[in-house]
Amino acid sequence: MKLLLDIQRQLLRHPAHVFVQDDQRAWKGITLLVAAWHIARAIERTTQRERVAIMLPTSGLFPAALLATWMLGKSAVPLNYLLSRDDLEYVCRDAGVDCVVTVKPMLDFIGGPTASMKPLLMEDISFKGLPPVRRAKRRGDNELAVLLYTSGTSGKPKGVMLSCGNLAANIDQVVNWATFTRKDILLGVLPQFHSFGLTILTLLPLAIAAKAIYTAKFVPRKILDLGKQHQVTVFVAIPSMYHALAAQKSGGKEHLGMLRYAVSGGEPLPASVANEFFDKFGVRISEGYGLTETSPVTNWCLPAEYRARSVGRALPRVEQWIVDPQGNRLPANQDGEIRMRGPNIMQGYWNLPQETAQAFDEQGFFRSGDMGRFDDDGHLYITGRIKEMLIIAGENVFPREIEEALNRHPSVKASAVIGAADESRGETALAFVEINEGFTFDEAALRAHCREHVAQFKVPRAIRARKELPRNATGKIMRRLLRTDTPGESV
Repeated sequence: MKLLLDIQRQLLRHPAHVFVQDDQRAWKGITLLVAAWHIARAIERTTQRERVAIMLPTSGLFPAALLATWMLGKSAVPLNYLLSRDDLEYVCRDAGVDCVVTVKPMLDFIGGPTASMKPLLMEDISFKGLPPVRRAKRRGDNELAVLLYTSGTSGKPKGVMLSCGNLAANIDQVVNWATFTRKDILLGVLPQFHSFGLTILTLLPLAIAAKAIYTAKFVPRKILDLGKQHQVTVFVAIPSMYHALAAQKSGGKEHLGMLRYAVSGGEPLPASVANEFFDKFGVRISEGYGLTETSPVTNWCLPAEYRARSVGRALPRVEQWIVDPQGNRLPANQDGEIRMRGPNIMQGYWNLPQETAQAFDEQGFFRSGDMGRFDDDGHLYITGRIKEMLIIAGENVFPREIEEALNRHPSVKASAVIGAADESRGETALAFVEINEGFTFDEAALRAHCREHVAQFKVPRAIRARKELPRNATGKIMRRLLRTDTPGESV
């Protein structure tokens, strides 16, 4: 496994370098390597199975456990501890794991081990002395490195199979595209069981001997302090986090002004958030794009190429097409499905051969399920999800367009649009909004605002306020739960 060999080589080459700083301690190269050896010995004594689950808070413990798993020639299954107990049990059974590397507070958080879990507590591992030195077992690039389960925005979680080669390729693509170096300092708040948290915030810094700052919980004031203290150069977050940072009364360019990259993903970035962040910190937020199935990054909008609402051009070695429903390639400035091919694309879905076959077209391109378009220079713009598309009076309508209009209103913090049955038009838009502090909800005003920005037939027939919109662990709004709240509703 070349990626593991590269990481081990960096840890040995820079034994005194702090690779990771978390809420508890600094992890130097030699500290991380020896900890991985200790954990590997404990795993070996606990299970003989080929896959090992990891359920840990965002910290240096996670890469130590991941490296330990790989040193044994096993595959890792990072667990999303925010899933329901039923879903966690499903994942463990589906992946065929019994050993779960975790800590007692995390086990308590989920209400104790599920039926299939055999906890290996970090608190029970002795980290004293020098354990047996582990050399990476020979593994091909096509062998399974991790099983990342989707968060289940629709149906049961699916295990995405990412190979050693997939992860190594995406790290190489991002490093070359964004010119990462050892001097970069990345600040991580995304969970490490998430594809971006795993590849970009965990593995990439190890592979190039950079430095990663982890904090287990997003606290705006703490993020600003960490940015200033460590002179952070790369920060990745979701729009609501950027809004919270910009809303801090204190703080300014001395806290985050040294950022080379402030990258937003997971959901559309409202222009108001981008502008308020730039005004406060002097840093232009750029959007990126990717999916768990793509390891995950396929597009990254570099600051020098910034275009509002664009997620940038495709990374090196990523072939990206826009196609019509028949699979025909479309020219620039036409909406269609985004399809991709490259060394970072997943092997398939675990135990789901039919779904895997359906995920790829005849030419081997991955069907993303996302709609988008290229401009004349190859910059990609996301317009929505195919499954979320509404058909109103025979017209295709994407919720994202309506949401972007709603998000421009100063009272709206976030929004989500779903379809509702309509006797005359077949379907109509139903909107849900979170209201910013200091504002009151005014449905009539919001509908009038929408009429200024979208066609009349796209204006939501009804808009409802929610204290909080349902989100998954990475902040993505879960429209499925909004539909559950309004089953079979006729507006």
